[in-house]
Amino acid sequence: MTATIAAKARVPAVEGWFTDSPDQPRLLGTRCKSCRSYFFPKETFFCRNPSCSGDEFEEVELSRTGRIWSYTTNHYQPPAPYVAPDPFVPYTIAAVELDAEKMVVLGQVAAGTDPEELSAGSEVELVLETLYEDDENEYLVWKWKPVAA
Repeated sequence: MTATIAAKARVPAVEGWFTDSPDQPRLLGTRCKSCRSYFFPKETFFCRNPSCSGDEFEEVELSRTGRIWSYTTNHYQPPAPYVAPDPFVPYTIAAVELDAEKMVVLGQVAAGTDPEELSAGSEVELVLETLYEDDENEYLVWKWKPVAA
């Protein structure tokens, strides 16, 4: 008799921040109906644009691709509620300017990416990867992966 191992459910670590399409994930943001400014994470109360007093927003799917604006490698374990592997493994974070919206969004760089191969202006795309797991679920977050040349 062979034991069957049930697959863990893949769920967002933060609900409502991205679509769950594994092949074409997108961040979910909002756009102010008055000034057309984009926001991520979503805005629901007031426009963050200092020259706008808008308070109505529409949910939008943001660009999947962009260019690295800046990046750094974190060598120190962040405090809770961040869930870090034990032992802690350094990771790289990139500030990415989205192609269409021209806004900058922070995110970790995908596993297996050598930070030495990154540079400002490099093209990246949004991917989903596991942040951590428990007995029932894999908790997913968005990350930036270099686009193959």
